[in-house]
Amino acid sequence: MSISLELIKDLRERTGAGMADCKNALTEVQGDVEKAIELLRKKGIAKAAKRSDRETTEGLVKLATNETGKEGYIVEINAETDFVVRSDGFQSFASRLIDFIKETQPKNLEQLMASKFENGTVQEDLEAFSSVVGEKLEIKKFAHVSTTGSVGVYSHAGGRIGALVAIDKADAADLARDIAMQVAASYPKYIKPEDVPAAEVEKEKDIYAEQLRKEGKPEEMIAKIMAGKVNKYYEEVCLIKQEYIKDDSKKIENILAGANVENMIRFSL
Repeated sequence: MSISLELIKDLRERTGAGMADCKNALTEVQGDVEKAIELLRKKGIAKAAKRSDRETTEGLVKLATNETGKEGYIVEINAETDFVVRSDGFQSFASRLIDFIKETQPKNLEQLMASKFENGTVQEDLEAFSSVVGEKLEIKKFAHVSTTGSVGVYSHAGGRIGALVAIDKADAADLARDIAMQVAASYPKYIKPEDVPAAEVEKEKDIYAEQLRKEGKPEEMIAKIMAGKVNKYYEEVCLIKQEYIKDDSKKIENILAGANVENMIRFSL
């Protein structure tokens, strides 16, 4: 008999099984959804659905660069417990996944999940692995950067934090890695002051002004103090204005020595 797409989607939503598994199960039981659910449960394919409302607060951030050092990749894979994350199976799956992303360069998460992976699509293989480990697993996000300069990656805290940076200087892998380390450790929101939205700067100025008024500072003094306050704010949120974590006598703009940061991405659990 012919199995409609709507029926397959309904079974998928109720079980968390892959589209192909749902279609096969429905075909085997001649379209009876309840029997299909029972069949999938017997096969262990529907186990993940029972965990659909659990939180995947643990995980791993994996990074990679290509052979030329001009492209970088980052992905966040999540599980429920650190025990599963530290397992050889999870670590191996994460490594194979980042290699796959590097090779295929999917445009977005939807395309990645629908891509043919090992035994099925990435989504289907993830669900199958979820059934094996007995926990809900998720691939929450990934990103890719490219440059004519250099890409640096840095993993911190056992893979709980990962940073990816592209700079416009060629053959500067070590410098790019140092900047990625800075991004991982200091979590800058912007690359340079010019990137900070004007509305955000004005909001900070209003907060500083109110704080200074409560301290009894006159308006003319507030105006003079404000420039220093804003510069201090830039040092907190802008990468190039931050103190270099390896040498606090320097700022990131000093160690860049004329190079520019083109892009930065930071994932953390």
